[in-house]
Amino acid sequence: MNFDKKTFKQTPDSGLTTAEIASRTTQFGSNELVAARPVPLWRKIWQHMSDVSSLVLLFAVGLATYLALAQNGGWTKTIVIGAILVINVAIGLYQEASAEKSLAALKSMSLPTANVRRNGTIQTIAATEIVPGDLVVLKAGDQVPADALVLTGTNLAIDEAVLTGESVPVEKVAYAADEVTEEQQVYAGTAVTAGTGLIQVLTTGMSTELGQIAGLLNKTKQRATPLQGRLNRLSSWLTTFAVLGGAIIFALSVWVQNQGIGDSLMIGVSLAVAAVPETLPIIVTISLSHGVRRMADRNAIMRRVSAVETIGSVDVIASDKTGTLTQNQMTITKYWTPKSGTATASDLLSPAGTTLMKYLGLATNAEITQVDGEEQAIGDATELAAVRWLAAHQMTRQTLEAETPRLSEDPFDSTKKMMTTVHQLADDRQLVIVKGAWDRLPFKAGTPGLRAGQQAHDAFGRDALRVLAVGYKIVPSTVASDDWDNLNRDLDLAGLVGLIDPPRPEVIPAIQAAKQAGIMPVMITGDHLVTASAIAEEIGILTAPFKAISGEQLRALSDDELRAQIDQIAVYARVSPSDKIRIVQAWQSLGKTVAMTGDGVNDAPALKAADVGIAMGITGTEVSKEAADMVLTDDNFATIIAAVKEGRTVYQNIIKAVEFLVGVNFAQIFLMVGAVLFGWGAPLLAEQLLIVNVLADGIPGFFISQEPGEPLAMQQPPVANDESILARGLGSRLAVRAVTFTILTLGIYAIGRFGLAANQASIGMTMVFLVLALGSMIDIYAIKDRRPMSWATFKRNPLLNRGLVVGILVILAIAVVPPLRQFFSLAVLPWSAWVIALTGVFIPTIVLEINKRWQQRRQRAAQLEVVE
Repeated sequence: MNFDKKTFKQTPDSGLTTAEIASRTTQFGSNELVAARPVPLWRKIWQHMSDVSSLVLLFAVGLATYLALAQNGGWTKTIVIGAILVINVAIGLYQEASAEKSLAALKSMSLPTANVRRNGTIQTIAATEIVPGDLVVLKAGDQVPADALVLTGTNLAIDEAVLTGESVPVEKVAYAADEVTEEQQVYAGTAVTAGTGLIQVLTTGMSTELGQIAGLLNKTKQRATPLQGRLNRLSSWLTTFAVLGGAIIFALSVWVQNQGIGDSLMIGVSLAVAAVPETLPIIVTISLSHGVRRMADRNAIMRRVSAVETIGSVDVIASDKTGTLTQNQMTITKYWTPKSGTATASDLLSPAGTTLMKYLGLATNAEITQVDGEEQAIGDATELAAVRWLAAHQMTRQTLEAETPRLSEDPFDSTKKMMTTVHQLADDRQLVIVKGAWDRLPFKAGTPGLRAGQQAHDAFGRDALRVLAVGYKIVPSTVASDDWDNLNRDLDLAGLVGLIDPPRPEVIPAIQAAKQAGIMPVMITGDHLVTASAIAEEIGILTAPFKAISGEQLRALSDDELRAQIDQIAVYARVSPSDKIRIVQAWQSLGKTVAMTGDGVNDAPALKAADVGIAMGITGTEVSKEAADMVLTDDNFATIIAAVKEGRTVYQNIIKAVEFLVGVNFAQIFLMVGAVLFGWGAPLLAEQLLIVNVLADGIPGFFISQEPGEPLAMQQPPVANDESILARGLGSRLAVRAVTFTILTLGIYAIGRFGLAANQASIGMTMVFLVLALGSMIDIYAIKDRRPMSWATFKRNPLLNRGLVVGILVILAIAVVPPLRQFFSLAVLPWSAWVIALTGVFIPTIVLEINKRWQQRRQRAAQLEVVE
């Protein structure tokens, strides 16, 4: 927040007048966040229609419609292709319907009401009605409604974790005209954890820090997922083949075979249908949706379906520290006393450690209660840590105070950095307890252990622990319990405690699993560099040769310098929201797929910019959840690794679907072009190709999403962002399958048309239809498992078996039932044709299985050579 004390004009104690309020409302508008202008529905539809695969389908629909009108033909092709096109667009629109709610969540953070002083009285008004200059009264539990300056405050502490990532509340002090500091300013969306205050509003709405984050959300665009890019490139290749093949066929039909324009266009439509795997977009969506359900069972809720496969391809997980890698709960982990030295706070306490814990608990105001089965914590994070330390050793602050009642308190403030309480002892004496910063406690001269205490203090600091010192003394009851000048001096040393926001216990194995999967975990936090580095070292993120840098060091780097060394930086501390986006985009500029985790408002822009934004479901703000692609319902970092495994399984199954569908599509193109080149004309009609593509290939393909993951999925490197969809052997497998089906179908057509009949095209067409449809269904068993086929291959996916039976029965019914056979222009086959066709359907499976085993032997031989 930019504050210029030269232009600042303090509002009178009575507050703004009615006239001033009206004027400023007109000038500054409502205190609310403004979303970016939504994309019109027609533009969304056009974006989906302009997709390469959609354009191919649209072209096919246009040609089919023209032929249906010009030649009074059937409308089968137009209806089926058009329906598929509409379904694909509708699915895309549905996915987008809930994807852009980040600003709605930001708006929901605004308080419905706020207490303001106007016209000399305290009023409760809607937070949206607040204007610059308003005086707002704050108390513990309130949320700050706008960016403002603290005019008066008593022990005022603000939790700014949603903006800064800091887990410790920030103490606020009253504005001093001669010096303006961050401690005198409060920000919209933050929460009051302690004390009271009167603030004067400086900025509202989109001008606040929260509003600037909203502006970043409006400007931040998500890039296409790797899968979308690969499928678009695949569609482009298929389109190129279709256009070239269609041009060749059209030229041959018109100028060589002297066929009419209509018949030539019919062959062109057939080729267009053969080129496009109509069911692939639907199968991809089914696979992604199935992955969504499986991830939900593992506590990962996917808000954007396409991110299911993207999470499996991530190269980098950029994680926020507070609440994500850590518990977002200050905890006393170590203590030191002059008598027992340093010890772990969770272990059995020494007598001196027990005394230190009791004294710390007595000098605490925090409370933890259970409301409807949920923990309700009230108070400063440091004091809550003391209450939890007591609870871990079966004690409570209430029990201690019942035994040693509090008589008076000198509250903590940022000037003296200590707090004093006075308690009544049973022997009619008084116990004085002082807690605070080590260098501020007034110990009496010659107190035993001061030198050792300084060494313990420094050691705790090197471990990134926040240190709290506790002093005490016992005075006669005659000493006034509010004589602070006398009470706050000549203390004895009880000991020190070290506090930190500790790592989640499941994080360390999750980090190890991520590294084994070829993923680089990175910490991005608003916390101190020393604290962030210590946590990162403990959980395994910061290891040699990686380094940690601060936000100041980051901002000193140019974009080129950042890109040059980003793969060596594992920790970023003291960063801003724009810094987080810059880090994400720097990784993306290197072609890496980035996942970003977070739970605060400050994380939302980076969550949206990342390829996969991951929000925490328990500790996360609604803003971070709505900006994210994935929400962890258990806030468990290990759930991300489980989601990565599911994502890799989904991607593998989609690649298997591509192999299953596209290999036959290439074969159909070569079949059509080859038959025309041989002078045979079109060996299949468009309607028959549609049945093969939509039903014969589609029905089994729908169930390939049910395939379990490959055993070694998490021991392979992530799929590179620029990696071709044909990589990792897919291209060679497609080639083998396409060549096999092309040779097989051309041979079957020739046998049926010229060998079993006297140049009867319908016999050859029917046999090719059966071989292409049934053969492409059966060989799914050789495709769905990268391992050699076994009995387990058939048992692993019972839904696929049922779908396959249904598909086979449909194809046989079309070839046998007279009305269906006539509708699809098929012929009655002699028994010899049935024997040849049914034998031919198993040839592709045999060829694919032989190729699979041969490739595995080559891989094992290559691995042995490397070992030797």
